[in-house]
Amino acid sequence: MVNIMIDELKQVPLMEQRMEICERKGTGHPDTICDSVMNQISIALSKTYLDKFGAIMHHNVDKSLLAAGETETKFGGGRITKPMLMVFGDRATFEVGGVEIPVEEITIDTTKKWFRENMRFVNPEEHINYQIELKRGSQALVDIFERKGKYLGANDTSAAVGFAPMSETEKIVFDTERFLNSKEFKKSFPETGEDIKIMGLRQEKNLIITVAIAFVDRFIDAEEDYFRKKDEVSEEVKQFINSRVDMDKVDLTINALDMKGRGVEGIYLTVTGTSADGADCGQVGRGNRVNGIIPLNRPTSSEAAAGKNPVSHVGKIYNILSYRIANEIHEKVSGLKEVYVWLLSRIGKPINEPMITSVQVIPEAGLSLGVVSSDIEEVIQSELDNLDKFVSDLAYGRIPVC
Repeated sequence: MVNIMIDELKQVPLMEQRMEICERKGTGHPDTICDSVMNQISIALSKTYLDKFGAIMHHNVDKSLLAAGETETKFGGGRITKPMLMVFGDRATFEVGGVEIPVEEITIDTTKKWFRENMRFVNPEEHINYQIELKRGSQALVDIFERKGKYLGANDTSAAVGFAPMSETEKIVFDTERFLNSKEFKKSFPETGEDIKIMGLRQEKNLIITVAIAFVDRFIDAEEDYFRKKDEVSEEVKQFINSRVDMDKVDLTINALDMKGRGVEGIYLTVTGTSADGADCGQVGRGNRVNGIIPLNRPTSSEAAAGKNPVSHVGKIYNILSYRIANEIHEKVSGLKEVYVWLLSRIGKPINEPMITSVQVIPEAGLSLGVVSSDIEEVIQSELDNLDKFVSDLAYGRIPVC
């Protein structure tokens, strides 16, 4: 029997509050790189384990550091003087029944493939060094994978929370980054790198968007050329935002630290399109939540989902599942302004049996919880009954985590 609690949340919906703040870190941001790469390594390992053993073996590759390199940026194109360093940490299964798994080879190959597919100007053979610190797992956690049953036991006692729907501000922050990193935009504005950060502030009906975009120096001839191209990018972004939001005023600033008259030192230039090539480091878990944003007005989970195994690690499963259940409830149950879903596991207990599933909703005026409680419970039960499909989708990378 699933332990479900449903309560009315006595608060003003976010979209009706006076102020909200939301952030998104784009594809080439050092933190997003770490999240994305480590999750792809988990997917690659999961596929290898399934292919060789018919089951996913113990692994948690959710620790990573991207140490920034050093560059000489200049108009017309600079150079990398010291490569970035990508450090991979935590645990994996290296051998089962005498069959060896080339974990280190999979790690490096997967990382290089991700960079080739997502970062136009990063050469993973020359611009990055690799340090693998993945070790074999503890016996207690490995043993979870040797126990029988349709669902494995949770590998931790952990909680997660998700919400639905996104506010208008949250949506535009998410959508603006995806627009700036789309293939179409890069074709029109190749000088814009993949390292993009969007910060959105809504005060009443006024929206203030601050964007950081790493420009690629090979496309910039001089300081005047940089500011001209930045203005062109700004106009394109303004049109995109204004066409998608209902606000009284939209204020957009791109690369706020720029200062004319200071040459290369006064503008945001990179050699490869990411600040990791010569300025900023990255780390798993410091970037977007699993719904793709950093929503500062909302309760969010502290655990990083990226790289954790998809069959027993509730830090990944419940983190993403809480958002999925919240979205399903909001879409299928009428009359709810906002939905928050909390999931708590107990280590060793099957992942389809959370200790509690707590749902907090803000209903429309006049709606009684008694009218919708059974519908909410039905959605929850359906998701838990089909958790095997959800886990499979995580294992094969069909569900994004950042």
